[in-house]
Amino acid sequence: MVIVMSPQSTDVDLTAVVAHVESAGGEAFVSRGVARTIVGVVGDDDVLEALDVGTMPGVAEVVRITAAYKLVSKENHQRTTTVSVGGVPIGPDTFTLIAGPCAVESPEQTLAAAWMARRAGATLLRGGAYKPRTSPYAFQGLGVAGLRILAEVRVETGLPVVTEVVDAADVETVCEYADMLQVGTRNMQNFSLLQAVGAAGKPVLLKRGLTATYDEWLMAAEYVAQRGNLDIVLCERGVRTFEPAVRNMLDASAVPMVHALSHLPVIVDPSHAAGRRDLVVPLARAAMAVGADGVMVDVHPRPEVARCDGAQALHGATLEELTVAVATIPPLLGRRSAVTAAPAP
Repeated sequence: MVIVMSPQSTDVDLTAVVAHVESAGGEAFVSRGVARTIVGVVGDDDVLEALDVGTMPGVAEVVRITAAYKLVSKENHQRTTTVSVGGVPIGPDTFTLIAGPCAVESPEQTLAAAWMARRAGATLLRGGAYKPRTSPYAFQGLGVAGLRILAEVRVETGLPVVTEVVDAADVETVCEYADMLQVGTRNMQNFSLLQAVGAAGKPVLLKRGLTATYDEWLMAAEYVAQRGNLDIVLCERGVRTFEPAVRNMLDASAVPMVHALSHLPVIVDPSHAAGRRDLVVPLARAAMAVGADGVMVDVHPRPEVARCDGAQALHGATLEELTVAVATIPPLLGRRSAVTAAPAP
């Protein structure tokens, strides 16, 4: 069961609803989004049947949910949610481009990549300060120094920052610098991390695991939502298959399928799906066509010397192709692009 509070409800109303649920023997989980607050109720059938909260002050509606993921289910909210990241919307009415270097290497490289991203139409800056890699000998990121660089570049360019957190112990530190916390594919089922980012009060970008089903992906999102955070954006970044020609196989069907199952916005990362620069723009176009709420791509001023994933980073002509696609395809589907505050130099 989900109890939807009205926009005019007060903290006193919410406290009374939670107390009523708990007095009846149920568990109440409060989740706050940009536009609404909901209370997820867990309990046996007798408890749910006995609850009479529909007429309590501040309650807008009570919804019975049959899906295992109560808070992120489409049954809970029919229209796709809009998540605001530093004032930039990600949702059904807009198409959001998130771009930047896969890894923060230096202030100069990060700033150059950020201006490249802005000129391409990006309204959010992605950049990795912590880089979980398959090889322990590969570049692991600059850590806190990288976070400081991202924060400085945000001031310079006006682009809110999306960056990955890989350890629950680092969540508080990353929150000091980031506008959105990314949970990467390798951590999709790191439940202690999901709970920590859910309680942090920042929007969350949750990437799909390498072999995760849609239900497993949405249950991971439920861990975040259950800790009080409904500002979650899902990211399809390809799944592992038998085909070695690409790094991962982009699952374009994930976008409409998950939109049918959940009210959360869904974006696509074609860079990490393909692992190849020449495939990024075609896959981005496909994402736009199937209804993605945005794409996230790697850009780099000198990909030939990048310390991480240079082979998939856009620059020059390929980045110009993406710019044209972002400017032309989403409007055909009734979406508008967010506008940055000032022109890039």
